[in-house]
Amino acid sequence: MKSPVHLNALRAFEASARHRSFSAAAAELHVTPAAVGQLVRTLEQWLGAPLFHRGASGKARLIPTEAAERALVDIRAGLARLAQGLDRLKEASPNGLLTVAVSPAFAAKWLLPRIERFQAAWPDTDVRLDTNLKPVDFVSQQIDIGVRYGLGVWPELVAEKLMDEEVYPVCSPALLQRRGRLDRPADLMRETFIHDLSMDGRLGFPTWDMWLEKAGVRQRPARRAMKINNSAAVLQAAIDAHGVALARSVMARDDLAAGRLLRLFPEVEFRSALAYYVIYRPETASQPRLKAFRDWLFDEAVTSPNGTAAEKR
Repeated sequence: MKSPVHLNALRAFEASARHRSFSAAAAELHVTPAAVGQLVRTLEQWLGAPLFHRGASGKARLIPTEAAERALVDIRAGLARLAQGLDRLKEASPNGLLTVAVSPAFAAKWLLPRIERFQAAWPDTDVRLDTNLKPVDFVSQQIDIGVRYGLGVWPELVAEKLMDEEVYPVCSPALLQRRGRLDRPADLMRETFIHDLSMDGRLGFPTWDMWLEKAGVRQRPARRAMKINNSAAVLQAAIDAHGVALARSVMARDDLAAGRLLRLFPEVEFRSALAYYVIYRPETASQPRLKAFRDWLFDEAVTSPNGTAAEKR
């Protein structure tokens, strides 16, 4: 197989043809316009034919020749394959950047307090967190691995259950001191209910109505409600004694362990239909740093207090 010659010149030619400008190509390639022009001339000299019709003025001072236009299709495909090959070489290395997609609340309440242990074990792997609640395209957004809360179905992605979750009311010690004891679930009716709207409307997402029904409380809260679309902020509002929150056990475990929150009515067991899943593309499963992070997540889920970890696969 013949090796490609003048690789940098080909890149300069392709960018110049796409932008119709040496200056715009130079900005993309982070070199000077003179360097781009020299690379293109070098390629033209090697070919023995011009690649552009050069104009003295106007918006499009560079117009690819007919032969150049035909060749660009294959050159662009070749450059794309080279870039893909380099990405595969990077994926095979245990070092480098690992991009992890998680919700802001999961990052704040579970991942960030623990991530130092992964970094200590894998010091040459840089972790970049992509925190959002919206669906992400793992290919176009260059996501390596994610943790998502749901029913376990994400098209074209492997989904491994990481942790199940329990749901229960919590409040701050200060609220109990100020408001008095809560002896039975019906006593909650006199408190401000803090609602988690982070997945409002999603099938199976736990709500106050669902928990109250499980607890046998027929009356429903009709006043003094606070509604927040971030699970971490829901817990913070409860810590600040603004009311009683319906906590998700994975999010609340550190606050409970530290005494910032108290679990109410532990005799009422209510498991969420949703769970936390580790998700990634099947073709990247053997990537060393992805596999290391995936295994670390499962180890952390097992060793974390109050966890309901799924069996490690």
